[in-house]
Amino acid sequence: MRLQCGELWVRCSLLQLSFVGEWALRIDDCLARMMAIPGAQRVTLVDCASGLAVASAGRDDHVERVDQHVDAAGATEVVRSVLGSAALSATPDGDDVEEIIVCGADGYHLLALTGPDLDGHLFVHLVVDREKGNLALARLRMQGLVQEMAIR
Repeated sequence: MRLQCGELWVRCSLLQLSFVGEWALRIDDCLARMMAIPGAQRVTLVDCASGLAVASAGRDDHVERVDQHVDAAGATEVVRSVLGSAALSATPDGDDVEEIIVCGADGYHLLALTGPDLDGHLFVHLVVDREKGNLALARLRMQGLVQEMAIR
């Protein structure tokens, strides 16, 4: 399903996640909140086990339009590589990795793992424009939203 609202587009499944308290939050609502982060260009919720996109959202004004499944597959390879490397982990199990940041010439790729609360199979890939965004602010807001998603 694809929804369009102004310059923001959202592709989502019908899966629902719950927010703190009694409120149910659909994935598209969560992605829209992530897209409200200053400089956010696109966001994808990815199933790490399969490497497929569960849902994605982005801006129409973003020049580089990437297919959600191509985005998910590439980001999954990065996550699997980091989690599979003992050199990048402080524990033998590699379960201490919470987020991965890749810095590019035009922006930042933030990969936030949801952790064991969502069976450890999902992660969020947020692309933030370097000129319009703020890496520290994007990290803080994204961490808060991922934590809210993980609380049942």
